Amino acid sequence: METAVDLNAVYAPAEDDVVARELHGEFIIIPISSGVGDLEDEIFSLNETGKAVWDKLDGKKNLKEVTDELASDFEGSPDEIRDDVIGIMEELLKRKIILEC
Repeated sequence: METAVDLNAVYAPAEDDVVARELHGEFIIIPISSGVGDLEDEIFSLNETGKAVWDKLDGKKNLKEVTDELASDFEGSPDEIRDDVIGIMEELLKRKIILEC
């Protein structure tokens, strides 16, 4: 089952269910609640793009606004950036690392 990402929706990290830290140059997210992270592996890491998305998920801006902001920070067409953001968001939603506000 694929998780639908809505560009008009507002998302935020599931702060009560995960701990996110930068460790030795890698950004990792560790589930601390039962049922979170039960997929492939318990620890999830984000690359530079994923970390940039994570940092902008403030529970106030919708995902379209986040994508627009990232388009000014990264090289690539707006469509490529949108597709990358949606891919990251699908994985984070599937793992219950972020929540729709």
